[in-house]
Amino acid sequence: MSVTEALATYVVDSRLEAIPRETQDEAKRAIFNYLGCALGGSIEPALDVAIRTLAPYSGNATACVLGRAERFDALHATLMNGIGSHVHEYDDTLPKNIIHPSVPVASALFAHASANPVSGRDFVHAFILGFEVESRIGNAVYPAHYAAGWHITSTTGVFGAAAAIGKLLGLSTKQMVWAFGLAATQAAGLREMFGSMAKSFQPGRAAQNGYTAALLGRADFTAGEHSIEGPRGFAAVTAAQYDLDKITSGLGKTFELRDNAYKPYACGLVVHPTIDGCSQLHREFHPAPDSIAGVRLRVAPLVLDLCNKSNLKRALESKYSIYHAAAIGLVRGKGGLQEFNEDALRDPDLERVRAVTTAVGDTAITEDQVHIEVVLRDGRTLTKFVEQSLGNLHRPLTNEQLTEKFVDQAVLALPRAQVDAVVDQCWRIDALKDAGDLARATVPRTATARVGRVTH
Repeated sequence: MSVTEALATYVVDSRLEAIPRETQDEAKRAIFNYLGCALGGSIEPALDVAIRTLAPYSGNATACVLGRAERFDALHATLMNGIGSHVHEYDDTLPKNIIHPSVPVASALFAHASANPVSGRDFVHAFILGFEVESRIGNAVYPAHYAAGWHITSTTGVFGAAAAIGKLLGLSTKQMVWAFGLAATQAAGLREMFGSMAKSFQPGRAAQNGYTAALLGRADFTAGEHSIEGPRGFAAVTAAQYDLDKITSGLGKTFELRDNAYKPYACGLVVHPTIDGCSQLHREFHPAPDSIAGVRLRVAPLVLDLCNKSNLKRALESKYSIYHAAAIGLVRGKGGLQEFNEDALRDPDLERVRAVTTAVGDTAITEDQVHIEVVLRDGRTLTKFVEQSLGNLHRPLTNEQLTEKFVDQAVLALPRAQVDAVVDQCWRIDALKDAGDLARATVPRTATARVGRVTH
């Protein structure tokens, strides 16, 4: 059996009862974290522009956009959900392959469930399978795929969305194989887009394309049947080195959700250790910004590859700046949404500290570590070494911390009472008779749903 067929067979034959309870519980945490990010991003300009521009091209308005009053066809709603949930860089990440796994899968699932009857149990089951498919494909091609410049969240996320929607649509194994082929031929996304609106567009399009692949597969729209492992398939074309055994080894026995991580800071994962350590120095010493003569960072080489932006022209770029990460930690002691907006970008205190911060790559430093030296004008040097950063696998966020993060974002889009109701409902998603009720619960109650009209 080929890799593509083995993966398709597993998805088609999978039963929720065979998936460990702890994996199901972790899926609920991932869905919960995703929904909070989607609500927090629902009022961002990137989503406003996308809705205003693409609304005239939407089909029947049957599906909800999370946190918005506008309605679209399910495919366009999927795209909008993907943009909104990823725009703040606050969504979950698999540290071992840098994929943001929930966005492509959940964006499609919430759009589909808002337009079609889907039980909460089936929603969670489909989510787990989509998460598993994209993560395993990502494991197989990482790091060569990522090093070549591919945005791995979108290039592998298209497979996850196809698997999740395909499961709900009841595809046969042959149809799922075709869906994976259609996903593979639509796999796209470039790291060059980081720091712009196009960055969040990419996983949104992956979700939309995966949904499309599943629909066409159900209609017996054929595709190449070796789309992952073939000599001109996804792995060979997009990665100089790959290991296909990582896709099928332990399939159905071990689950990628166990390695998922949830961000305490609204930016690229690799700068989290710097925010964490600098925030600790802020709490311990409260250095005034004008007292800081220099900041020296030793970081993993990947940090400089991903987050070396220094001449920041827009707020989105600050999410990929190791210099901004150090500044917000030292000056504000936190890294929430307000630390990556336009006001923060122009904050003179943050500008001052960014200007005196330097960073060097050190192969002895892991991606979850940082060594920090802060030189003060009075001659003192403050040091901090972060062994394991907050939010990563060894210091995971609790359910209570995830709830606090959810509320902080969601209240930007919805009244607090409505947010509290959504929180309660989301933690119980597997018990819902209709998962679409959760999507509909995020629609602003005071707004009138109109296609193509920006209401925020």
